Amino acid sequence: MASRLTGRPVGVARGASGSPAEVLLDDGTPVMVKHGDAPGAVRAEVAGLRWLAAAGAVRLPAVLGYDEHWMVTERVATGRPDAEAALRFGHALAALHASGAPGFGAAPPGGPEEAYIGRAPMRNVRGARWPDWYAEHRVLPYVRGAVERGTLRPDEAAVFERVCARLPDLAGPAEPPARLHGDLWNGNVLWGADGEVRLIDPAAHGGHRETDLAMLQLFGCPCLEHVLAGYQEAAPLADGWRERVGVHQLFPLLVHAVLFGRGYAEQALTVARGALAA
Repeated sequence: MASRLTGRPVGVARGASGSPAEVLLDDGTPVMVKHGDAPGAVRAEVAGLRWLAAAGAVRLPAVLGYDEHWMVTERVATGRPDAEAALRFGHALAALHASGAPGFGAAPPGGPEEAYIGRAPMRNVRGARWPDWYAEHRVLPYVRGAVERGTLRPDEAAVFERVCARLPDLAGPAEPPARLHGDLWNGNVLWGADGEVRLIDPAAHGGHRETDLAMLQLFGCPCLEHVLAGYQEAAPLADGWRERVGVHQLFPLLVHAVLFGRGYAEQALTVARGALAA
């Protein structure tokens, strides 16, 4: 597969079989081979990687070849997180966001409207105002999905509907659409052996920059305070951003509730009730 997509002979496979898998080309260059599990998933990921890389801000592994079901990218040699790399990453992430997007929900050029975040479907539909768009396309679809799966009760869904109704007041000052990674949890942040961070596995789209930062905080990130300090140096966030973190975390928490069950639904409910009480 790697040979067909890259046009270069393959030496040996390394590590465990499956996807993603590390493969050595015949000259010893390590690459990663990944299978797209759903229709359009590879095209969405490739478009996202290239759109984010085009900003010239955050580093991403280069796409070496792909088709409808498989993709081959550079392998990133990883190292240890450190404060200086985290500070640089914060600066770079701010520059990525500032490179902008045509609208909230805008897909990367060449990317499909029907995209994915992890294994969950994610629709890239444009909206003019962030609170309305976020409610319609990033919160309520996953509330409905969780109810359909029995992860949320219908009466609990009403809690999220009340939060969505209050989003114009909870969202803070209006901001232009940012160029988001879209799935910026710690597992998609690779601390390179060369001291530079790379990002992988994007669910890229136009959105609010605080959403990427909120997701980065959700599952823990090494040297997080240094990342945030670097970001604030480059592009200070609007007053009250720490109080809005929970609102932006509703999207990934509800996605996890759909994919992984009740524990994440309960966490999302706690966050939603806290937003209503603020």
